[in-house]
Amino acid sequence: MAAPHPSSTSDSPPLVIENGRERLRALVARQLGHLFEFLPAEDDAALDAGLETALARVRHCFGRILLKRYRQEDGTAVFNPFHSGQYCIFLYYLSRSLALAGAGSLADRVYYLNRTLNGVDLFHQVELPDVFCLEHPLASVIGRARIGDGFFFAQGVTVGGNKNAYPVIGRHVSLLSNSKVVGASVLGDHVILAANSYVKDTVIPPHSIVFGQDRHLVIKPNPGGLTTPVFEEDLA
Repeated sequence: MAAPHPSSTSDSPPLVIENGRERLRALVARQLGHLFEFLPAEDDAALDAGLETALARVRHCFGRILLKRYRQEDGTAVFNPFHSGQYCIFLYYLSRSLALAGAGSLADRVYYLNRTLNGVDLFHQVELPDVFCLEHPLASVIGRARIGDGFFFAQGVTVGGNKNAYPVIGRHVSLLSNSKVVGASVLGDHVILAANSYVKDTVIPPHSIVFGQDRHLVIKPNPGGLTTPVFEEDLA
């Protein structure tokens, strides 16, 4: 479902880290230490390894996002940790990388840091795709689901379960403000959930835009061009 991501990165193209790698690392450690705890003797090695993996994923992801400030005209990915959306994505990738490496306690703290700073719930046990983006994601909760590349969500969005069933979300799917998808729902490729829509245990065909609530859904063709393009079309 998700393309393999690069295994290493640096401060130079194809990824520019605006405050540099070492200042970024120091920022994460300082924020953890002030808000929760950071124990250098126990956490330094895990943070260094997790940072490398997370930045590789940032490079892969941001290089495919078309929105201003995510990449330069030549395609070089740009990461500004003081852009809250970019930092939110990075912290998810960092917590996920730490969890997969077995550094569970540090992964929990980075997840909690992300939730505290950005007001969004992206738990590290949830597998988000290699290419996704968010805008103003306050009060969004992205829970268990199978999610394809090109996933976009805004504020107040919920993805979650119903009776132990979880959604399957295709590629290039956008969840607009306060929309929800839960349970055994399937969203095909190039689907848009309009603001305040609610989809439960429903199959939505590809290239659709969805309005309304649960049993009163209105499903219309999505002709394209309804939202500003967020990602490259080919995310292979």
